[in-house]
Amino acid sequence: MSDCIFCDIVDEEESTHRIYEDEESLAFLDIEPTNPGHVLVVPTAHYETLTDMEETFVGSVFQTAWRIADAIESACNPDGINIVQSNGTAAGQEIFHAHVHVVPRYEDDDVTLHWASGDSTEKSNQEVAAALRSEL
Repeated sequence: MSDCIFCDIVDEEESTHRIYEDEESLAFLDIEPTNPGHVLVVPTAHYETLTDMEETFVGSVFQTAWRIADAIESACNPDGINIVQSNGTAAGQEIFHAHVHVVPRYEDDDVTLHWASGDSTEKSNQEVAAALRSEL
């Protein structure tokens, strides 16, 4: 058994309700679902965050998230879907194996995803945009 619950799930050392898997990703029901049908999608290899992942795993994980969202739309008939990925403690990451939440949402659920809007100036936007472009 490893120190990572998601690695244990991938290796079938922990039981779960598997929904879909391929060579690079695994989707399974969240054990503490926000709503019925809440699914987690993880890379099959251990990466702590999205930005630690090899590009092929990122593509596979998000392709699987897309497939799961489509299945949730058909099976659960939600009013909407949230796809959430958090990197690091400050962003709310609790399990340090990269993962994506695919969450069915309903008009009357009590789930909130909210952040305060900040202010920006044209100059600060230009500076941030230039800094980001220089890193690509």
